[in-house]
Amino acid sequence: MLYLTRKIGESVIINDDIEVTVVDIRGKSIKLGFTFPADASVLRREIFERIQAENRAAAEAGGEALAAALRRPGGLKKDREPENEPAPESVVSKVDQS
Repeated sequence: MLYLTRKIGESVIINDDIEVTVVDIRGKSIKLGFTFPADASVLRREIFERIQAENRAAAEAGGEALAAALRRPGGLKKDREPENEPAPESVVSKVDQS
């Protein structure tokens, strides 16, 4: 971790396009100002961690749903067309011509 000492109005530049400026200091709190590109994402750590936890939970739930679908008779084939039906004539003739 990098530790810096900055005074009000002083900044640091990150990756040439993110600027962090000390705006105000009151007791044990500091107010920071950020200038960054529109496509950058800036989140408070507690929000970032909550999003990550929700994403992990959703991925696990999705994995469990997939596992359940694979365990059922016929697996995932229920969502597909029946395999015993012949291919449409237009597809067969195109394949035969090539």
